[in-house]
Amino acid sequence: MFSVYKKELQSFFYTPFAYALTALFMLLFSYIFANNIAKLESSNKLMFSFTEIFYSIIIFFIFLIPIITMRTFADERKLGTEVLLMSSPLNVAKIVLGKFFANATVFLFMIAGSTLFPIVTEKNGEVVKSQLICAYIGFFSWGLMFIALGMLISSFTESSITAAIIGEIVMFADLFLDDFSRTAFISQYPKIQSVLLAFAAQPRFAYFSQGFIRLSDLVFFATAIIVLLSWTYISIERRRWNRG
Repeated sequence: MFSVYKKELQSFFYTPFAYALTALFMLLFSYIFANNIAKLESSNKLMFSFTEIFYSIIIFFIFLIPIITMRTFADERKLGTEVLLMSSPLNVAKIVLGKFFANATVFLFMIAGSTLFPIVTEKNGEVVKSQLICAYIGFFSWGLMFIALGMLISSFTESSITAAIIGEIVMFADLFLDDFSRTAFISQYPKIQSVLLAFAAQPRFAYFSQGFIRLSDLVFFATAIIVLLSWTYISIERRRWNRG
């Protein structure tokens, strides 16, 4: 598994790919942070919970997660390296986990830079630390779930662009799933509404951003990650058997 993990990290960090994504993320985070600073111009002291910033960055981050995951398996097919990967001594589970942890490392690298903002804010004002810590935990959990989803989508196609586009569509749909479930039409069917709300990640992230860590929310994200990775395993294993 470590060999796959190392290979994937090299593909990210030995090229401008990871650094370009991190720079774009920092640019977006800086822009949203500056807008929030502008709202507090009349105050001599800054007080941040960073809740609004994380809520705003989620919309933009939907575009970045599929870019991280789109090449995971799609490029292996396109470049013909999938045959070498499948014929290696590693089993499929280790391959999937190795790629997942590599993608998660890139994601962690991207959001690590944003910790500079609460540090600066703390020196010039006040940071609501409980909400900040919970927001980071929720944001990271949410990101890991969508990374697992993006990997699953990438396992279905040999086009990384197609994987990215489908990933963005599905992730946007999930982001607004709770809003859709509360529409007048869906509200007429309580059972369908309850099912949709059960799969909605946005309300669960809301609790994290408010400074609450609920066991049910942690279980939700952990379960979603395990299920999505299991489906990815099945998808790749099926291709392996079809190849004989």
